[in-house]
Amino acid sequence: MRIIIAGAGEVGTHLAKMLSNENHEIILIDPEETRLKPIDSTLDLLTYDGSATSIKILKEALAKKTDLFIAVTHSEDTNIISSILAKKLGALKTIARIDNLEFLDHSTSDYFRNLGVDSLIYPELIAAREVLGLLHETGASDFMEFCGGKLAMYVQKLDEKAPILNMTLQEISVSYKTDEYRAVAIKRAGTTVIPRGNEMFQLGDLIYVISTTEGVEQMMKTSGKENFETKNIMILGGSRIGKHVALYMQNRCSVKLIDYNLQKCGDLAEILDNTLIINGDGRNVDLLEQEGINKMDAFVAVTGNSETNILSCLIASKMGVKKTIAEVENMEYINLAENTGIDTIINKKISAASRIFRHTSNPNVTQVKYMTGAEAEVLEFNVPANSRITKGTLRSMGFPKDAIVGGGIRDNLPFIATGDTIINANDKVVVFSLPSAYEKVSKYFT
Repeated sequence: MRIIIAGAGEVGTHLAKMLSNENHEIILIDPEETRLKPIDSTLDLLTYDGSATSIKILKEALAKKTDLFIAVTHSEDTNIISSILAKKLGALKTIARIDNLEFLDHSTSDYFRNLGVDSLIYPELIAAREVLGLLHETGASDFMEFCGGKLAMYVQKLDEKAPILNMTLQEISVSYKTDEYRAVAIKRAGTTVIPRGNEMFQLGDLIYVISTTEGVEQMMKTSGKENFETKNIMILGGSRIGKHVALYMQNRCSVKLIDYNLQKCGDLAEILDNTLIINGDGRNVDLLEQEGINKMDAFVAVTGNSETNILSCLIASKMGVKKTIAEVENMEYINLAENTGIDTIINKKISAASRIFRHTSNPNVTQVKYMTGAEAEVLEFNVPANSRITKGTLRSMGFPKDAIVGGGIRDNLPFIATGDTIINANDKVVVFSLPSAYEKVSKYFT
């Protein structure tokens, strides 16, 4: 595909890096040359120094057939205007990053489509929804539903309480009922692998599991985890993410939100009528103790500072909070933060990229989830008739070693895949893939 990205900020740069690895032709536009230089020297792409709303630049960039125009600058107005112009100048599909929740209303999004903006992306709202999912599935470090909620991906870190420590997959299948869930990947010492039958689980492993709803309880037992109800939540940071989480949770449980900015606290108090707003520094241990952090079920740190979020979550964990979630936007800090004991790391760049990526991939891909820190992706495919994946059992067809089919749905019923599974046309399946296997995997679904 030929793809134009407007905006070389954090989201745009991350997208450019990901998409350039997928053999797409990438053009990056940004008015600040200092942002473009390091990207131009490290990635195989074309850059334009200038505004994404410049007719001259857009005409030049869109002179060739362009499949996708993605506007992710820091200005919502620039993103919308440039997407409209790009559509008029020949872009087949346009995506604009926005900051206004009203624009996502169904009737309003139809209006934008008529103007030429095919899809709207709100990274902070996507990240907030991830947090809400994690507050519901408290026994997992990461979570995402597939196949209309009939299957889900759970990520869990094995501690000393896990019954399956030092057991292989083969031994686990004999000792436990595993036909409703399947481990599809293990992250260990910074490396992600697809496990085979003789793979042994070790202390500290981050395991990725596909499960049906019926298999969740047994899966939790084998990993030594349990879901608990979140009755008391403390949120650090009155950011868009923090505000959305509080807005949704305040009528379901007790919510306290801390922010150091007095003006922002005043603004939040007008919106969040059932949340206790506290003006203060979330790194202040005395303040946290005073506000009863030891009674909290969950602590969510979503300030604009990754270091503050990591540090405050470590304090919360030490004080007995059951679930800690930190927003870490500095990519270099993600692995470090995961290894410090924080339960879950969220990153809005990766969340937004997952949503955008499905527009650039195999047309049969209906959902994509990038796994934070794992350099891997989980893809949901619709299986077309006569595709290669339907030509035999998974074991017999030489499916790529760096990928695995976790399960799927057939006639609206979920199933967990094994080597003897035969995939049929019109099934919907979930595949875990490392970057090295993505292109090969895609060919099985065409």
